[in-house]
Amino acid sequence: MTVEPLLYVSDHVAGSVHVLTVPDGTEVVRLTGRHLSEHAGFLALPGGRVACVDDRRGELLVLDPSGRAPVEAAIPVAVPAEHLSCDPSGRWVAVTTGLGRGDRPWSDVLTIADLATGEAVRVRTRAGEPGVTVLGDGTFGKEGPGGADADGEGPLVVLRHREPGALAVHRFADLLAAPPGCPPVTPHALLPLPDDGHGDAQDPLTGRVFAATGEGVHRACRAGGTLFPEPVIPWGAPARGWYLRLDPRRRALWSTLRGGPPDPLRWPEWTNRAWRHDLDADRATRTDLGPGLVFRLALAAHHAAFARVHPDGDELLLLRDTGATVRRVPLPAMDGAPRRGRTPWEGVQRRAVAASPGADWVAVTRGGHGEIHVVDAVTGCEAARLEPGTPLHHGGHLMLRTRDDGAEGDPVGR
Repeated sequence: MTVEPLLYVSDHVAGSVHVLTVPDGTEVVRLTGRHLSEHAGFLALPGGRVACVDDRRGELLVLDPSGRAPVEAAIPVAVPAEHLSCDPSGRWVAVTTGLGRGDRPWSDVLTIADLATGEAVRVRTRAGEPGVTVLGDGTFGKEGPGGADADGEGPLVVLRHREPGALAVHRFADLLAAPPGCPPVTPHALLPLPDDGHGDAQDPLTGRVFAATGEGVHRACRAGGTLFPEPVIPWGAPARGWYLRLDPRRRALWSTLRGGPPDPLRWPEWTNRAWRHDLDADRATRTDLGPGLVFRLALAAHHAAFARVHPDGDELLLLRDTGATVRRVPLPAMDGAPRRGRTPWEGVQRRAVAASPGADWVAVTRGGHGEIHVVDAVTGCEAARLEPGTPLHHGGHLMLRTRDDGAEGDPVGR
């Protein structure tokens, strides 16, 4: 058995994956020649397992360092992988394709897979950058193909499209039954959305799906084989979230609200607020994070963690789960970091951040330097600085897991 918690480290440029113990950094697994999709990210599965997509080989990987082999499964999928999601049981997986390194979306292929059998089917939807969630009700997999439940609907694949915006609902069983040759498929149901959707989440306890847009967070609730719209959750600030994730332990949605000038050359002036919406109380809180570039976040046992990049200094921000700022931890500068007068996206180093809802550790990368800072969220002190032996170009990508942390309660790749 491996020691937990485990940190999954991907350098998608160099083509390596490392699994390290935290905080000491002992290497448990090393995979080479694996170029993971940073955009699709890591997906938490039950039993401490992790799924991800190898963009170069075109494979959906299921990783389990405690098993007989670290790669439990490798299933062919279409690439470039855009988004990755599974149903709450962790069996039914969907992978969308999109931009890759191109300047416009060109692929319309959707892959759906059954992890229990290794079966995968490819169909065509429409070209774009679709987000995806896979809805289930806990009875899937017990009856019929595609895990049909008592009403015959089974799991649903919900694609979030842009321009024109829509939530497109597909029955998983229908997709599995598609003939060979990547045939086009028609949605079982369609729900209109604004054209600027970006960010997806679902709440397995209620069957709700969420999509972030400029207006706020659009929500829809499953009933049978379709979705019904519910009132939009406003951002409550002159800004919007481009990233959305579920905190399954505390029943909340999290995002980072970005405001300020739209010109990406003026990114140091961008404003950032942590946004937390309590799902049960239907109430939101917002906390200022400071100017610069803040994007993805990570959820530890009692904190949310954000990495902020700015020409005047980078920092790790640790917020108590109630949404109040508790600590700012300075981070050493990166060579090749985004500069004033240039965009913060292209040809620069960035930072990835990871945490587990079952631990108080937070990990953040120093892109281009091959360093990972491991911080105790309770004290704000750096406990270790890990060097996996790869530069961690573009910041790499991370996931931190313990076997029973419940991270699979958020069944969307991060």
